[in-house]
Amino acid sequence: MVLGNDASSSSSDTVDSNKNLSVLIVDDDPLLRMFHDSYLRKFGLEIQIAENGEEAVDLLRLGASFDLILMDKDMPVMDGVEATKVLRAMGVRSMIVGLTAHIPRREKRDFMAAGLSYCFEKPLSIGTVNFLLEELNDNNIGGNNN
Repeated sequence: MVLGNDASSSSSDTVDSNKNLSVLIVDDDPLLRMFHDSYLRKFGLEIQIAENGEEAVDLLRLGASFDLILMDKDMPVMDGVEATKVLRAMGVRSMIVGLTAHIPRREKRDFMAAGLSYCFEKPLSIGTVNFLLEELNDNNIGGNNN
């Protein structure tokens, strides 16, 4: 999927419309977690972190819920493909977005087939964030979606 970079800076209206949206960042790379965390907070999003797929699955099994789950593909303990399959099998309906380094098309297809809503290369760009926020706000579930 090709996304344009015609995004404008986030206004207070945009931040206000995102205030009730929660995001789970699932990534084993501490620098990318920190980058995505601080970047997404600028949009008024509530952020929680998991360092691998197993932590993400455990959070949702314990009753946590999120509007958006950003899932790295390659992680220790439980990778993003397996974690996504488990979350979908648990009935989680949240938007799950795969984040990867450049990977072969077949591997990306396998990741998408696990139950992703979308898959993008990391790190997130302003265009990607705006696209995802539009999708979430258009489908505003009024709360978390699991």
